[in-house]
Amino acid sequence: MAVLIYAEHDNQHLKPDTHKLVTAASQMGDELHVLVAGEGVDAIAKQAATIAGVSKVIVADNAAYAHQLAEPVSALVADLGKDYSHVLAAATTTGKNFMPRVAAMLDVAQISDIIRVDSADTFVRPIYAGNAIATVQSEDAIKVLTVRSAAFDAAAEGNSASIENSDVVKAMDISGFVGEELTESERPELTAADVIISGGRGMQNGENFALLEGIADKLGAAIGASRAAVDAGFVPNDMQVGQTGKIVAPQLYIAVGISGAIQHLAGMKDSKIIVAINKDEEAPIFQVADYGLVGDLFDILPQLEAAL
Repeated sequence: MAVLIYAEHDNQHLKPDTHKLVTAASQMGDELHVLVAGEGVDAIAKQAATIAGVSKVIVADNAAYAHQLAEPVSALVADLGKDYSHVLAAATTTGKNFMPRVAAMLDVAQISDIIRVDSADTFVRPIYAGNAIATVQSEDAIKVLTVRSAAFDAAAEGNSASIENSDVVKAMDISGFVGEELTESERPELTAADVIISGGRGMQNGENFALLEGIADKLGAAIGASRAAVDAGFVPNDMQVGQTGKIVAPQLYIAVGISGAIQHLAGMKDSKIIVAINKDEEAPIFQVADYGLVGDLFDILPQLEAAL
């Protein structure tokens, strides 16, 4: 069975999500094709061709796909996808935007946010904010799936797959790119970081998040936050980790002043090692933590930074 994987990229670099999608796809079929859509994406296509297990890279290089708007991209993926048994994209902002349209165009049901592949037609996904795990079997001829990439290991590199250009152009004038505002940071992206330190309501205000910065700098970590901290206005919402924020699975996740509401746990419980710092020893976060430290974060964080 042939599987079509939509490459996640920012028009400059291939994102780690794509490597993880390949791992998931390898459990569904043995012919893996990666679609790279964008403008001026030859370098990205070459990166995709090095991923182990990829048979072919298809390049859709056209101004219509420059900003990966949902309308032209979904039309492109649906057109190419009809020849595949599975169509995959990461469950990111981009994937969640266009994949439901692909499913509608192909007249099939989308299976969202899968975290495990049991077989070519049976998949496991969380529901109810991670409170329950559903096993879903699809009888559709084409399986349209978004993948929680944090649940899969990244595929290795060292391959040299063939690269071919696609002449399919789906320019659509029903929407257009106006502009974007990007957050620039020297720290790694939340979804790609190996180490994350997050603050919650216990930080008390936005200025106190500076206590996390020194530790983050020493660990090469990204800084996140709980929804409570974001809703309180401590930090911007692009730092939010959780069901309605970003789903992460770093090697090390440090939760500071976070009680551990189920919505937050749904976004980080797949982390390899979880460390919790909270003055409430009954906080739910300690139920998932590998290491817990009960105490005042304003005393603990300076000691931790000094020790590092």
